[in-house]
Amino acid sequence: MGAGAVLARYLRPEGRRLSALAVFMLAGIAGQLVSPPLMGRFIDTVVKGGRHTLLTPLFVIAGLYIAAAIATQLFQIGATYFSAQLAWSATNRMRRDLATHVLHLDMSYHTGTSPGDIIERVDGDVAALANFFSQFVLQVVGGGLLLIGIMVVLVVVVDWRIGVALGAVALVAGLVMFAMRNVARDQWERLRDAFSAFSAFLEERLAGLDDVRANAGGAHVMRRFRALTDELAASNIAASRRGPWVWLVPIGIFSIGLTVALGLGGRLYLMHGLTMGTLVTSLFLAGMMQNPVLQIGSQLQQFQTAAASLERIRGLLALHPTLEGGPGVGWDDARTAAPNVAFEHIDFAYRADTPVLKNVSIEVKPGEVLGLLGRTGSGKTTLTRLLFRLYDPVGGRIALDGEDIRGATLEELRGRIGLVTQEVQLFDASVRDNATLFDPNVPDARIVEVLTDLGLGGWLERQPRGLDAVLTAGGGLSAGEAQLLAFARVFLKDPGLVVLDEASSRLDPASDLLIERALDKLLGGGKGAARRTAIIIAHKLSTVGRADRIVILDHGRVLEAGERTALEADPSSTFAKLLNAGMEEALA
Repeated sequence: MGAGAVLARYLRPEGRRLSALAVFMLAGIAGQLVSPPLMGRFIDTVVKGGRHTLLTPLFVIAGLYIAAAIATQLFQIGATYFSAQLAWSATNRMRRDLATHVLHLDMSYHTGTSPGDIIERVDGDVAALANFFSQFVLQVVGGGLLLIGIMVVLVVVVDWRIGVALGAVALVAGLVMFAMRNVARDQWERLRDAFSAFSAFLEERLAGLDDVRANAGGAHVMRRFRALTDELAASNIAASRRGPWVWLVPIGIFSIGLTVALGLGGRLYLMHGLTMGTLVTSLFLAGMMQNPVLQIGSQLQQFQTAAASLERIRGLLALHPTLEGGPGVGWDDARTAAPNVAFEHIDFAYRADTPVLKNVSIEVKPGEVLGLLGRTGSGKTTLTRLLFRLYDPVGGRIALDGEDIRGATLEELRGRIGLVTQEVQLFDASVRDNATLFDPNVPDARIVEVLTDLGLGGWLERQPRGLDAVLTAGGGLSAGEAQLLAFARVFLKDPGLVVLDEASSRLDPASDLLIERALDKLLGGGKGAARRTAIIIAHKLSTVGRADRIVILDHGRVLEAGERTALEADPSSTFAKLLNAGMEEALA
């Protein structure tokens, strides 16, 4: 999609605002063009009548002039209002589309792109377009129409020779501006890239502020900060040096031509070819020409910034996810049923030269709890990412109840799986929205029931607004309470398959006890009789103790697999050795 197509896509739905803007803008231009001839008529009336000039015609002309001036101001206010409405409506729609587009891009894009860079594209670049949109129609289109109108009035009302002279000057200035419109585009694009790099750096350092302070990294951060701000300054200076030439050169041309045209008007007056009023009208109109030329030149400079932002936005929209949902397999009726899960000969690598999983085959039967163990980097979490189709395996397949998950829609697949991790994402939203993940269909009574059942009833009662109490992304809950809220999300979703990724690895004993109770409820209570199929990635003995089967991964391969009780009883098994050595320390 080209840049022009992107603009058309977001301006097309704004037909009503564009029409209103056109009406007010054209009316304002007409008001500006009426005023100079009225002034000239007033002067000619005074000069012609001398001391015997009747006051009535002068009052009429003056009244018309004042009315035209007031109407022009009102029309210009209306045009400015609709221009701003048009700009923000179009660019807000662009922001929504960009945010949705980014959310659907592959995880490889998100892991390779910093959040700061994404924010700069979704907000910073769009903000640059909003400023441009709000002024472009008024100052470029309106300025161009005003110039044409001035030429017509000069030719028809004043003198065709002055009109032709000033028209030629305006044409030359316009051609020069058009030829120079991209003179600093590369510099402005580099400036936008520098802003993205700076935003990315700032976001990353603020997110890791505790580590920076604890490890005395402030000096290094500030050195990098200064380097990035120096780059910003250099890019800005380079763009600012070249950008003004877009309008400085045409203004110079226009000033020379204007001097010639005014000299022609003076000569015609001295030769009695023009009246005093007509001469003043020509001077007034000639002066009016400078403002639209300046406005157009300024906007062409802004166009270079906007063009750079638009090109970055177009580049982002040109990215498409390679991982898309299938046609669907009809799991809606079986969403809460415990499925059979099969990983069949899975090969996967984040980078082609570094395989993470190698020929991994694991089966989890309906209602079975699988304990998935292995050292850090062995591929445990990667398996769950593949299960959710955040990535696709490069070899093999994953099946639920015999159906390849690539045949399901993404909503269908992810609606059947619940996930609890050790890092719980809280949102700046109400307790209700945090518990339901913004699902408006869950009744309040059900939310309260689940939170109370999990041990959060007392905490909820202490909230002054109950379910309407607003949590913050940075806190508001202890680690144990946040973990219980994550379990509540799964209970309210009620999926048939649950993945627990080290969900209780960093909790105090009191919170751990509540989590164990929540696990009992989530898995149906009782070993081997769970209502849900579950995959538990764990370091703690108490959590693995509820598993029916154990799989141990090592360097992306299945090192050992079997019934938990059988592996415990076999002193030569890796699992038994882990238990004897203290599994938390052995897997660290």
